[in-house]
Amino acid sequence: MTDSKYFTTTKKGEIFELKAELNSDKKEKKKEAVKKVIASMTVGKDVSALFPDVVNCMQTDNLELKKLVYLYLMNYAKSQPDMAIMAVNTFVKDCEDPNPLIRALAVRTMGCIRVDKITEYLCEPLRKCLKDEDPYVRKTAAVCVAKLHDINAQLVEDQGFLDTLKDLISDSNPMVVANAVAALSEIAESHPNSNLLDLNPQTINKLLTALNECTEWGQIFILDCLANYTPRDDRESQSICERVTPRLSHANSAVVLSAVKVLMKFMEMLPKDLDYYGTLLKKLAPPLVTLLSAEPELQYVALRNINLIVQRRPEIMKNEMKVFFVKYNDPIYVKLEKLDIMIRLASQANIAQVLAELKEYATEVDVDFVRKAVRAIGRCAIKVEQSAERCVSTLLDLIQTKVNYVVQEAIVVIKDIFRKYPNKYESVIATLCENLDSLDEPEARAAMIWIVGEYAERIDNADELLESFLEGFHDESTQVQLQLLTAIVKLFLKKPTETQELVQQVLSLATQDSDNPDLRDRGYIYWRLLSTDPVAAKEVVLAEKPLISEETDLIEPTLLEELICHIGTLASVYHKPPSAFVEGSRGVQHKRLPGSAGSGESVDSPDTSSAAGVSDAAPAVIPSQGDLLGDLLNLDLTPPTATAPAPPAPSSGMQMGAMDLLGGGLDSLIGGDLGGSPAMGAGFGAAPAAVPASFTPPISGGLDDLFDLGGGVGMPMGAYTPAKTVWLQAMKAKGLEILGTFARRAGVIQMEMTLTNKAMSVMSDFAIQFNRNSFGLAPAGPLQVLTPLGPNQSIEVALPLSTVGPVMKMDPINNLQVAVKNNIDVFYFSCQYPMSMLLVEDGKMERQVFLATWKDIPNDNESQFQIKDCHLSSDAASNKLQGSNIFTIAKRTVDGQDMLYQSMKLTNGIWVLAELRVQAGNPNYTVSLKCRAAEVSQCVFMSYEAVLKN
Repeated sequence: MTDSKYFTTTKKGEIFELKAELNSDKKEKKKEAVKKVIASMTVGKDVSALFPDVVNCMQTDNLELKKLVYLYLMNYAKSQPDMAIMAVNTFVKDCEDPNPLIRALAVRTMGCIRVDKITEYLCEPLRKCLKDEDPYVRKTAAVCVAKLHDINAQLVEDQGFLDTLKDLISDSNPMVVANAVAALSEIAESHPNSNLLDLNPQTINKLLTALNECTEWGQIFILDCLANYTPRDDRESQSICERVTPRLSHANSAVVLSAVKVLMKFMEMLPKDLDYYGTLLKKLAPPLVTLLSAEPELQYVALRNINLIVQRRPEIMKNEMKVFFVKYNDPIYVKLEKLDIMIRLASQANIAQVLAELKEYATEVDVDFVRKAVRAIGRCAIKVEQSAERCVSTLLDLIQTKVNYVVQEAIVVIKDIFRKYPNKYESVIATLCENLDSLDEPEARAAMIWIVGEYAERIDNADELLESFLEGFHDESTQVQLQLLTAIVKLFLKKPTETQELVQQVLSLATQDSDNPDLRDRGYIYWRLLSTDPVAAKEVVLAEKPLISEETDLIEPTLLEELICHIGTLASVYHKPPSAFVEGSRGVQHKRLPGSAGSGESVDSPDTSSAAGVSDAAPAVIPSQGDLLGDLLNLDLTPPTATAPAPPAPSSGMQMGAMDLLGGGLDSLIGGDLGGSPAMGAGFGAAPAAVPASFTPPISGGLDDLFDLGGGVGMPMGAYTPAKTVWLQAMKAKGLEILGTFARRAGVIQMEMTLTNKAMSVMSDFAIQFNRNSFGLAPAGPLQVLTPLGPNQSIEVALPLSTVGPVMKMDPINNLQVAVKNNIDVFYFSCQYPMSMLLVEDGKMERQVFLATWKDIPNDNESQFQIKDCHLSSDAASNKLQGSNIFTIAKRTVDGQDMLYQSMKLTNGIWVLAELRVQAGNPNYTVSLKCRAAEVSQCVFMSYEAVLKN
C-alpha cells in the first residue's frame, strides 16, 4: 500500500494516540507514527506538541526514520528553540557516524535549523565535516557554511570557516570545488567588498579542471565564478575561452548561457585581428540557435539574451536571420521578441528577405504583432538607407488595405521616415491625407498633424485640415494638443495672411482655456515670440531639424555592459539591472565588462581630449586629518581686522531666485533687449508693425502681469536648504544655544544661525573661526552680532563663507569643526554641511565632454545607490535638482524607464557625474555616481536624496 493512507485519517484524539505510538518499543510502529506526524504536518496540522517525542526517535540506525525526524525538526525548530537544543547531542553523534550519508544528512539539517541559540553548538561538528574523508560530506558541509553565515556571519568568520571554504577550492573532488565556489559566491554577494573569492591564475586553473567533471549545476556555479574574474592579458583570456568553449555543446541551456556569458566577457580582451577571435564568433552562434528549438518559454529566455548579445556583437548572429523568422504557432511573446532581433540584424545584404517577411506579418490576425511588424518596416527604412524606397512603397500598399490600426501605425512610422530623409518621399502626403478621418489614436493623430504642419506649404488645404482637428481641441490628448499648437504656428509663419484667425484661436485655447501647464507654457512662449519678433520666431520654429538616429531603442551602453555580465539570469530577461527588481539588494557594486586594451580599437566616443578641461584640472589630493584638537585650541579668535575677501556679489545679469522664463530667458534667442526692461509687459501687449494689426492678444492686462511674475512656470525650483538643527546646546555652552543650517543663495555659501541667550547675563563680543576642513571653508567676514544679546533673546545671523581657507581631509568628508567665542568663553562644536551647498552654478558639462569623462573615470569609482519612496516624475526631479546646481545633460527613455545623465561641480573643481533612473510608477530610483575622488560620492548622494525628498 502507498503512503497516501497517512493523509486520509481525521480521527479525534489523534495527537494522544501518536504520542503513545512514538514512545512504543517496536521500531516499525515508531516509523509508522513518525510518517503520520509528517503527513499531518504536511497538510498544515499543528503537531508541535509532539516535539520531545519525535526528537527521542532520532536515536536510531534506520536512515529512513532519521530523515523523517530531521524533516520534522527543520520545520518546528524555529517555533520550539528551547526544545531544539535537545537535538544538538544527536547532531554531534551523527556527524561521527560511520555511514557518510548520515554524516551528510546531519550537517545538511544543521544548516537548515535557523535558531541562533544552537548555532554555536554546531560549529564543532561542522568543522569536522568540512575535513571529512568522504567528498559527499565535504560538499554538503560547504553549503552549510553559507547557510550558517546567513544566520550569524560573525560566528562563521571567528571560527575560521571561510578559510576552510577557500581551501576546499583546491579539493580533489570536482563537486566539492563547485559547492565551495557556490558557497563563497553566495557569501561574497552579501558582502561585496570582502574579496572572499580571491581569484588568481592558480585558482582559475583549479576551477577549469573541476569544470569538466562536476554536475551541470556545479558547472554553472563555476562558470558564474569565472565570469567575475578579469584576466591579466589577452593570452590568459584566450586560454580560458578555449577551455570554456566545450560547455557550449552541453544539453542544459543554463550551462550554455553561463558559458556564453564568460566568453562574451573575455572576448572584450581579445584583439579583433586575432584568428581565434573570428573562430570564437563562429562557435557562439550554433548553441544559441539550438536554444531556439526548445519549448516556447525557453525560447523566450534565449531570445531576450540573444537580444543583448546582438546589441553588443551583431556579427555573431549576422548569418542566422532565418532562425528568427516567425512560425505560425509561436506564442505572441516569442513573435514580438523575434521581430525585435530581426530589425537589429537587418542589413543591406538581407533587407529584401526581411521586408518580404514583414509584409507577410502585417496581414496576420494578431493586432499587437501586426502593429509591431508595420513599425519594423519603418525602422528598417531608417536603418538601411538603400531599402527606404522599398519600405515606403510597402507601407503605402498597407495603407491601401484600409485596415484601421495598420493605417495608423504606417502614418506614425512614415513621419519618422520624413525626419530621416527630408525632401525625398513627400509625394506620399496626398495618400496620407486621404486617411485623415479614420485616425483615432493619439500617436497617429499627432504624427499626421506634424506632417501637415511641417509640409503646410505643399498642402493646399492645410488650414482646413488643421481646423478640423481644432474643433474638438479639449477632447484631444495632450500629445495631440501640443502637436496641433506647434503645427498651426508653423502654418501661420508659412502663410501669415490666410491663417491669422486660426493661430489666434489655438493660442487662446492653449493659454486661456487649458489646465495643462505644458500646453499653457508653450502657448505663451509662441505668443510672445510671434508678437515680439516674427522673424526670430520663424528662425526658432522653422529651424532645420536634426536627422533622427538609426536605432532609438538600443539599451544604454553602461547598462548593456552590466546586463551582458548577467546573461542567463533574471536581469537578462527583464533587461534591468538586479538592483532594479531585487528588494533589499545589498552593496553598490556594478558589474562591468573589462576594457579591451589589447584590441587596438578606439572607443566609440568623442576624442577624450575634449574632456581635458575636466580631467586635466583634477583637484589636488585633500590633505589627511592632523591633530584637530590642537588646531582648534590654537585658533586666534580676536575679531579679524583684515577679513578674507568676501565672495563677489552677484552680477547684475544674475537674477535672485528663479528667473522668469518668459521675461529674461529668451533674450539671446530673439536678439531683442527684453530682459528685465520696465516696458517688457507693455511691449508684448502691442504688436509690432511686422505683425498684422489684427494679431493682438485678446487679453488686456492679464497676460502682461503673467510675464512679469518672478517665478517662471517650468523653471528649476530654488536651491534646497535643510531645516535648522541644534549645533550647540545651551547646557554645554554656558547658556548659548546655536541652531544652524547652510544655504547657497545667488552663488554665495552662507552659514545661517539662530543664536539664543538662555543664560542670565548679557552676551557680547562674538567671533567665529573654523578648523581646517576638506573644502577650505572659512568665514568671509566677521560674525555680525552688532548689539549685545540679552537674556532670553535670539538673533538671526547669516555668515558668508569663502572656500579659500586651509584644506585638510576630514572624516566624514563634510565635517566642519567650529569655535565660537563671546565675552564668557570659547565654545567648540562640529556640524556637517550638505554637499549641495558646494555645487557651483557652472557645473553643466557639454554632452560630448560628459560622455568622454564618464568613460575616462575608472569603473571602480562608480557607486550605485537607491532612493526610496520618491514620487516625482523624471522632469520634476530634473527641475528640482537643477535648482541645487545638479544639471541634466541628456535624457533617454528605455523600456519605460527614464534615464537622466547629470553633472555637477564642487567648489574645489571636482566633477561628479550621475545617472538617475526613474521608472514610471516605481517610487524607488537608482542613482549611479562617478567621480575621480570616490570618497565624496556617499555625501553627494545624501544631498541628492535630501534635495529630491524636500
